[in-house]
Amino acid sequence: MEDRDGQSVSLWMEGPAPAPPVLAADLDTDVCVIGAGIAGLTTAYQLGRAGRAVTVLDEGLPGRRQTWRTTAHLASAVDDRFVELERLHGAEGARLAADSHASAIDHIGRIVVQERIPCGFRRLPGYLFLAPGGPPDLLDQELVAARRAGLEVDKVPRLPMAGFDPGACLRFARQGQLDPVAYMAGLAAGILRDGGHLWSGAHVIAVEGGDPARVRTATGPTVTARAVVVATNTPINDRYAIHTKQAPYRTYAISARIPPGALEAALYWDTGDPYHYVRLRGDGTGEDVLIVGGEDHKTGQQGDGTGPYDRLEAWARVRFPTLGPVDHRWSGQVLEPVDGLAYIGRNPLDAPNVYIATGDSGMGMTHGTIAGLLITDLIVGLPNPWAPLYDPARKTLRAASVFTRENANAALQFAAWVTPGEVPGEEVIPPGEGAVVRRGLSKVAVYRDPEGSAHACSAVCPHLGGIVAWNPGEHTWDCPCHGSRFSALGEVLNGPALSGLAPAPLR
Repeated sequence: MEDRDGQSVSLWMEGPAPAPPVLAADLDTDVCVIGAGIAGLTTAYQLGRAGRAVTVLDEGLPGRRQTWRTTAHLASAVDDRFVELERLHGAEGARLAADSHASAIDHIGRIVVQERIPCGFRRLPGYLFLAPGGPPDLLDQELVAARRAGLEVDKVPRLPMAGFDPGACLRFARQGQLDPVAYMAGLAAGILRDGGHLWSGAHVIAVEGGDPARVRTATGPTVTARAVVVATNTPINDRYAIHTKQAPYRTYAISARIPPGALEAALYWDTGDPYHYVRLRGDGTGEDVLIVGGEDHKTGQQGDGTGPYDRLEAWARVRFPTLGPVDHRWSGQVLEPVDGLAYIGRNPLDAPNVYIATGDSGMGMTHGTIAGLLITDLIVGLPNPWAPLYDPARKTLRAASVFTRENANAALQFAAWVTPGEVPGEEVIPPGEGAVVRRGLSKVAVYRDPEGSAHACSAVCPHLGGIVAWNPGEHTWDCPCHGSRFSALGEVLNGPALSGLAPAPLR
C-alpha cells in the first residue's frame, strides 16, 4: 500500500513494510482503536500490556500516514513556550505539561529497551535561540517559566555550531530523537505479540458509542467494542465540537547531508513565526543528514507549491553553509489547538466510552505517547494527574482571542462560494495540475493528469461545505476550513470528511 497523504517523499519512506490483513468480517473486542499512527499504536500497545483485547483499524500501513512525515523531535520544551502555557493554564498546568512530555520521552525510551527496537533512540540536549528581531527578554522569561515548570534548562552564551551565532540561547537537557517508522514497527510487533490485531483496508464511516460501541466500515464489516479510541489526527466522529477548538496547518521539512562534526547532535528551535526546527539523523561523527522543518501555514491557504521548501533551504544555507544538495522535501499536517495542548480523553457530547486524541500542536510524537498513557488509564479506571489538563471538553477562557481568530478565518473561507473560479476554464489547466472552475452556481475541482486527460469533482468538501483548494506541492485538494484533504481524483485522504468529493461531469 502506498502513502495516502500526497506525492512528497519524506526521509523515513524507505523500503517495503508488511501489510496487515484486510478487515473482511465483523469482530468483537475490548477496545477498537481507529488510526495506526503514534497515538493509536501507543494506546493499543499500552492496552495490550494491561491485558485488554485490542483491534486497530487503518486504511493503510501502521505508522505510514502523518507519523512518517514527522521530523521525530522528542521534546519537553514545548513549541508554544512555557510563558504562554502559564498564561493559559496557570503555573500548575505548565508544570503538568512539562511533566507529561518529559514522561513521554522517558516512556518511549523504556519501550525501546524492553522491545529491543533498533530505531536510533537517543537522549540529547535541545537549544532554543532567538530569531532575528525577537524580543531580547524572551529567553529570560522562558528560562524562568521553564524552570518553574520543573525542567532542567540553562542559558548558555551561544549555540554549539560554527559559522552561526545568534547570541545567547537556552539549553534544555534530556530531549530525544529516533527513527519514527522503525519505532512504530516495534510497537506494532508488541501489539501482535500481546494478542492484539492490526487491520488494513478499513475505512471507518461511523462511530457509535454505547454498550457496546460500534464502528462501521465502508466495506461492510462492523467492530463492536466496550470502548473506542479515535486517533485519526483529527476526529472523524465529530462535525463541530473539536473542530472549532483547533486549526489545521501544513508543516514542511527538507533533508540534506552535512559534513561530520559540522553540528553537535541536538535539537534546535528558533523563536520565529513561523518558526524553524533542526535535528541530525546520525550522531555528529559520521555521514550525517540534517533535517530542517517549519514554514507552517493554514491548510488549503498556501498557493505556492515549492515556496515553503525554498524558504526552508534558504534559511538553512545561511546557517549551515556546508550543507549538501537537498535530497528530500515533504510536508505533513498538524492540528493547532487554541490553547497549546492536545485534546486527549473522553469525546465531548458523546457516549462515555468514546475517546479521542488530537491537537498535536506540532509535537505529535510526545502528545501521541501521552495519549497512549492517559487513555489507557481512563479505560482501565486508573487516576491520571494529566486528565483535566488534556480534557477535550475543557474551556480555556484566556485563549478566547485565538479561538475567535481561527474560527473567523475558517468562516471567511466560505466566501469562496461566491468568488470566480481560479481559472476561466479547464482547458487552461496544464498536465499534472488542478484548479477550481466555476460552472454557473457550482464550483468544480478539475485535475488534468500527466497524460492530459481531465477529471472533475465537486469542489465542495462533504464535511461542512467548504470549497477546496489545489495543493500544488502534494497534488491534493485541501479544505481551508477544517483541513479535510482529498486525492487529485477526489478520494478522501484525511478527515474530518468521511467521504470523497462527489463526481462532477466534464463539459
